[in-house]
Amino acid sequence: MVLTVVLFTIGAWQRRWIADDGLIVLRTVRNLLAGNGPVFNMGERVEANTSTAWTYVVWFFSWLTQVRLEYVVLGVALTASVLAVVFAMLGTARLWGGSAGQLLIPAGVLVYIALPPARDYATSGLESGLVICWVGLLWWLMIRWSQAAVVRVPSLLGLAFLAGLAPLVRPEAALIGVAALAMMFLAPMPQFRFGPIVLRALIVAVAGIVPIAYQIWRMGYYGLPYPNTAVAKDAGGAKWGQGFTYLWDLVGPYHLWIPLLVLLVAGLVVAVNRGFLVRPQWSVAALRGWLRSPSAVVVMVLGSGVLLTLYAIRVGGDFMHGRMLLTQLFLLLLPVAVVPIRLPRGLVRSAPEGGSTRNHAGRPGEADRPSGLRAFTRANWSFAVLLVALLGTAGWSMFAASTTAITTGTKIRSSGIVDERVFYVLNTGVDHPIRAEDYLDYPRMRAMVADIAANPDGGLLLNSPSYTFWYVDPPPEPIPEGGAGHTVYFLNLGMTSMNVPLDVRVIDPMGLAYPLAAHSDRLEDGRIGHDKSLYPDWVVVDSGMVDLHPWMPWYMDEEWVTQARTAMSCPETQALLLSTRDPLTFDRFKHNLRNAFSFANYRIDRVPKYEIQRCGLVDPFPEPPR
Repeated sequence: MVLTVVLFTIGAWQRRWIADDGLIVLRTVRNLLAGNGPVFNMGERVEANTSTAWTYVVWFFSWLTQVRLEYVVLGVALTASVLAVVFAMLGTARLWGGSAGQLLIPAGVLVYIALPPARDYATSGLESGLVICWVGLLWWLMIRWSQAAVVRVPSLLGLAFLAGLAPLVRPEAALIGVAALAMMFLAPMPQFRFGPIVLRALIVAVAGIVPIAYQIWRMGYYGLPYPNTAVAKDAGGAKWGQGFTYLWDLVGPYHLWIPLLVLLVAGLVVAVNRGFLVRPQWSVAALRGWLRSPSAVVVMVLGSGVLLTLYAIRVGGDFMHGRMLLTQLFLLLLPVAVVPIRLPRGLVRSAPEGGSTRNHAGRPGEADRPSGLRAFTRANWSFAVLLVALLGTAGWSMFAASTTAITTGTKIRSSGIVDERVFYVLNTGVDHPIRAEDYLDYPRMRAMVADIAANPDGGLLLNSPSYTFWYVDPPPEPIPEGGAGHTVYFLNLGMTSMNVPLDVRVIDPMGLAYPLAAHSDRLEDGRIGHDKSLYPDWVVVDSGMVDLHPWMPWYMDEEWVTQARTAMSCPETQALLLSTRDPLTFDRFKHNLRNAFSFANYRIDRVPKYEIQRCGLVDPFPEPPR
């Protein structure tokens, strides 16, 4: 375990960085620490982070340590990632048990830590480390629960509380949490003075108290039943073809199917030797008893891994190489995180004179066999299979650890998938981009900071079509005292928002932090994870900047801006915007709570003219009749 942890820590530290998306999390933490609430921009309630738990974990350690945010998130992410490996090994060691003459050899954990994406996202500032840490801890405690001679009620309720946190760790992790809770709920209950029915009710209450309370608060505060990122990325949509491309993008370059197949065989060999693969007794009582068994826990994690893999494929995966499949891979490797190998007794044994021998299992000894040479018993064959599997896994790990899957560097391939860490390392010229200012050498960032400083009256910063500089659309006169404020409209939310003050509004065409863009229609053939792109005409209207040439950028059409103004007057669109911008009164909270699901399903057409038609408004520039 120590060796594995050291290897993983060194490997992750050599690839340390904070992703642009990791900096997005820190903008919300900055606002929390400043007293503005869990928002991305002041005055607009948007949940721009997918993992609620990650946001508050980073906030807590930032508040506790008062250390620079980037260093806090770097340390917390790395610690969580390393602890995940520790919990995985502890749980699997308990699964297989320990006895004299047996070695527990790292296997599945070597496969995980050898993958470059696993080491990339061990830091990154994203919630990947927290998710696998939660999974590893749940695995370890579930195995302990399944093996306990006597289950104590406080331990059971603590396990239920941990499983209940699943949707806050990451929304799709709810599948794992629900499966674990179902096992606890349906399995035979331990002795409890108030009876099993009350205990089951307590399990439900303890598991649901935090996520349900947060869900009610989320719907009232943000006006949505899930994070805004799920709306922006249409997490319920289907892009199967792109999903299979994403799967092969991870499996293919590293030949990942080889260690998975080898470890599957090794796991089956061990399971057969331990008597895990037995014919189940098909009765309700027997099934309920089986639910509190190590075999059931193994089925739970493997089933969760398969289902989450199918979900990732269905939604099209992600644009970051490997990232959205790391949790699934971790789940599938848990039962073989370590593999037990028992050194066989008497690999070479000669018979004494004058008779046969019996081995320790009571079977005829090798001397009874005609060759008189070494012969393998079933245990010997198991030893050979496991030894080959472990050596093969170790050899593959050394190959994978030095493999570069994506060689395009600063270019995004036609699949839309990119090695995010290498992409930013090359584009910033910084080996380990961690601090926000490390991204100032990314194209356009220094120019953004300079343009904000050069325009104290405020304005809307729009990137040029050539992506080389910014246009600043000024506010209309008279300019209020202190300026009209700045708005930056750009895709890379993290590096922009962390290099400007909190009073600078930073929004994106994809909608991670901008509800209007998030609720636009998805582009059918857009790059995965970036398949929404709201035209800047809407932003000119929404920010209240001058909508005429020559103040407005030359490439924008005045008629389109006027049509966008009309389209934004759609009552449903105004209701959506008010759900995030109105002062949070009790009446607003109730209204958001009642309408959260309808807000989540609401979509606009990003072309103003078509949005006017959709909403039944009067077009200020109607087409002449044909």
